[in-house]
Amino acid sequence: MYTIAVHREFCAAHSLTIGGHVEPLHGHNWKVEAVIEGERLDDDGLLCDFHAVEAVLDEIIARFNNQNLNETAPFDRLNPSAEHVARHLAEGLQNALGSAKVASVSVSEAPGCVATYRP
Repeated sequence: MYTIAVHREFCAAHSLTIGGHVEPLHGHNWKVEAVIEGERLDDDGLLCDFHAVEAVLDEIIARFNNQNLNETAPFDRLNPSAEHVARHLAEGLQNALGSAKVASVSVSEAPGCVATYRP
């Protein structure tokens, strides 16, 4: 099995609802790691072009950069937790990449705090 990983970062604010309590709006430098996996390489010896993964991930996170996640779809209807952000990024990446398999997307909103979604 082969894996590649791409790292990206974006800035965004959010306010979580936890146990019925709404946190104050606050910002993070969100760090993202997307891992792609597969058993076979293409004719060029690549699992998937790093630049293709970077471009798709950049396109997905561009809508969130320097925004309030609570006011940006889909998080205007969904609690913008790191877990939900990781799932949203993984699903968007999988839809755009087609045959490449997304193994996981991890999102860190603060040092030592990482949420991972595995499709």
